[in-house]
Amino acid sequence: MNCCDRRDLGLLLLRLGTGGVLAAHGAQKLLGWFGGGGGIEATGQAMEAMGYEPGRTSAVLAGLGEAGGGTLLALGLATPAAGASAAGAMVGAAAVHAPNGFFAQAGGYEYAASLALTATGLAVAGPGRLSLDHALGHAVNRNWMVPAALGVTAAATAVVVGMRNKRVRKAVEGEQEPLFD
Repeated sequence: MNCCDRRDLGLLLLRLGTGGVLAAHGAQKLLGWFGGGGGIEATGQAMEAMGYEPGRTSAVLAGLGEAGGGTLLALGLATPAAGASAAGAMVGAAAVHAPNGFFAQAGGYEYAASLALTATGLAVAGPGRLSLDHALGHAVNRNWMVPAALGVTAAATAVVVGMRNKRVRKAVEGEQEPLFD
């Protein structure tokens, strides 16, 4: 048997590509890098405008989920937790874009959903042999960690997105014009 095969190479490429994109996206939020504007303060204001409150805390958590999860995915370290955290952050982004439909060209959730599904797939499939998880004997990549990480993240994401959607609905209801004069 070789030290690696096509599957390991494919997982490495998926991890590097997806993890790199997520890490850069998170660095935009946290540090303002790569055209991210004013960093955490500006991101916090944007998060509040999107219905995520408190804005600064939401920005830090989303940025860490993306940057931290993406970096860990790229390295192939703590893959279940890394994939779950990145997927949770992307589901939060997808919720913002959902009213615009599916396709990204119309402002839809296509891109965020693709990143979330890829991160989830990597959490489930594992990092392959070309990873830090493999080099460390899979100490933080046990089979039981996959459903635990995805379950906890799904529950937390459902609560956060649900609260955000409730705030957005309430704000829209408050802007409604009277039906009768």
